[in-house]
Amino acid sequence: IQISAEALYLKTAKLPHIEIKKPRKAIGRTTVSSMQSGLYFGYVGLVSNIIEEIKRELGTQANVISTGGFAAQISHEVNSIHFHEPYLALEGLRILHERSRE
Repeated sequence: IQISAEALYLKTAKLPHIEIKKPRKAIGRTTVSSMQSGLYFGYVGLVSNIIEEIKRELGTQANVISTGGFAAQISHEVNSIHFHEPYLALEGLRILHERSRE
């Protein structure tokens, strides 16, 4: 999401650099609030749709865990996310390291 915001700022002539946060309303009344809405709710929709497509392909329900980046901010918006674990990747690396020492 941050990369998308940076691309809008760097690759356009007049769009401002914005803070990524949930806007109060989906319909923005300013350039900044419209950009925030598009980025925030766009990514919520993107994540929701990817999860649903994967579940459909698997043909089963699965527990979904969010981690990293802006996951903490959007995980409560996506009904398909069951848990948020901010350090999941690091925890996995720790487990691999411990197992490799055995």
